[in-house]
Amino acid sequence: MQTTTAIETHVDEHVHGHGHGDGHHHTETFISKYIFSLDHKTIGKQFLIMGMAWAIIGGFMSVLFRVQLGWPDETFPVLERIFSTWFTDGKLNPEAYYSLITMHGTIMVFFVLTASLSGTFANVLIPLQIGARDMASPLMNALSFWFFFAAGVVMFASLFLPTGAASAGWTIYPPLSALPQTSPGSGNGMTFWLIAMVLFVASTLLGGLNYVSTVLNMRTKGMTMFRLPLTVWALFFTAIIGILSFPVLVSCVVLLIFDRGLGTSFYLSNIVIGGKALPYAGGSPILFQHLFWFLGHPEVYIIILPAMGMVSEILAVHSRKPIFGYKAMIFSILGITVLGFIVWAHHMYLSGMNPFLGSVFTLFTLLIAIPSAVKVFNWLTTLWRGNIRITPPSMFAIGFVSMFISGGLTGIWLGNSTVDIQLHDTYFVVAHFHIVMGIAAFFGMYAGIYHWFPRMFGRMMNDTMAYIHFAITFIGAYLIFWPMHFIGLAGVPRRYYSFNEIEAFAQYGDLNKVISVATIIVFLGQLVFLVNFFWSMYRGRKSVQNPWQANTLEWTSPVEGIHGNWEGELPTVYRWPYDYSRNPDSDVDFIPQTVPLTEEEKKDKIHH
Repeated sequence: MQTTTAIETHVDEHVHGHGHGDGHHHTETFISKYIFSLDHKTIGKQFLIMGMAWAIIGGFMSVLFRVQLGWPDETFPVLERIFSTWFTDGKLNPEAYYSLITMHGTIMVFFVLTASLSGTFANVLIPLQIGARDMASPLMNALSFWFFFAAGVVMFASLFLPTGAASAGWTIYPPLSALPQTSPGSGNGMTFWLIAMVLFVASTLLGGLNYVSTVLNMRTKGMTMFRLPLTVWALFFTAIIGILSFPVLVSCVVLLIFDRGLGTSFYLSNIVIGGKALPYAGGSPILFQHLFWFLGHPEVYIIILPAMGMVSEILAVHSRKPIFGYKAMIFSILGITVLGFIVWAHHMYLSGMNPFLGSVFTLFTLLIAIPSAVKVFNWLTTLWRGNIRITPPSMFAIGFVSMFISGGLTGIWLGNSTVDIQLHDTYFVVAHFHIVMGIAAFFGMYAGIYHWFPRMFGRMMNDTMAYIHFAITFIGAYLIFWPMHFIGLAGVPRRYYSFNEIEAFAQYGDLNKVISVATIIVFLGQLVFLVNFFWSMYRGRKSVQNPWQANTLEWTSPVEGIHGNWEGELPTVYRWPYDYSRNPDSDVDFIPQTVPLTEEEKKDKIHH
């Protein structure tokens, strides 16, 4: 607590001491204010902007390989002129294809949906919603971004290597990732990938430790744990999952580096290449799978939990109703956090696993559907008979619920080992995890951006452009991934370069064209969002103090955003964050957390 007090004193001095005629005023430069900033709001914006840049790169990669899958016999001279190293005779190289699907997965899972989603909203929202001046350690917070930036530089550089970027799939299974001679992308491209991921994990751990310590130690007066908004709860548990699971990925990566560079055999055994037996013995690629998926499955929840928390908050605000089952929502997040660590082997049913062990993991996988179902039930009940305001945040939040339900249901199929054996490594799996984890998380992110944009930039985004963006993304996402379920049920495998050579799969060529066209349209639709975002940042309508009439503390801080968040004393909290529509006779249908309890409310201690 001494550290906390010291930080608050420092920030108080910064807020009240500078610029008040005491001779200590100094003008911040662009570099000190926006590049090397220690202000949590600015660091959150840095994560957001970099995440958006990575989303454009990763999304465009999916367009390139979808062009190959949709029109495998066509040539594209224009693309060859732009991407000469990836295209030969107007067609995408097989090696480039595998590099693109590897980098697309890596970029979207780690650099966009992990770093950008948690990094942006944990930074922007945690101090503001708990009533703190800043993070527990602003310096660690800044270092978290700069490690992420360094990881991004290394990963981006790998795209320009003569031998190509990593091409072992985003799961980088040995021996493809362990032996440089197996493919061009297994050489330097794989080395760059491994370095980037170690830097990325350092970023995640620095951020996660900061978020947890801030929530536990820096809440304002009256902000008990059960008065925290669900957004903070979700980001808190997300950070805990990251702290516990990402070090396992580092250990996994370090052993892989040893196999690649020092001649060890952690993951290699009885390898024959070109008729020549390699001197590796005693290792097991199954060990790699266990270590990878011990991170890999909690990673799914690292991605989706922040979106769940934000959607809970946004649905309550825009339906003008208290969130249904506040404590049930918290305990369901806790249940997801715990169960998320003991389901990893459902990715490994085809690895020769003991059938009894398979049934154990099936049981836990089906159990994790229960806390997810609790959340869905609570979201739908919050919306039920609510005074729903149709706004861009509410539309994307409802879109999130739709995606989560439709994508989550197919997860019950894949969690069952007997069904998964038939569907494993088909397009059914691609469809499932893209809808439930990828698209749903993007919808949560967009809902969060539209909702908190006024607090980040002091301006409102354009509603018309936002609705166009929603319509294109919602309809397009279903057009991309819903048909994939049917292709997958027919047994079409993922990661294949072309299906024309295989008679059984060639009949789905037209459906592949539909998917590819929808992919291109959805990608272009995101440009509407980008234009809206950057235009509104400078030219958007100026925001009022509390544009959504919400109860949480961030809407009590100055619109222009100051270092230290509040002038004078920190706000005091008296109630939970979801007092909406309590009095039907009143003109005001919300009661901010800073409003003291009435005598009647003090007698009713349910939420306070």
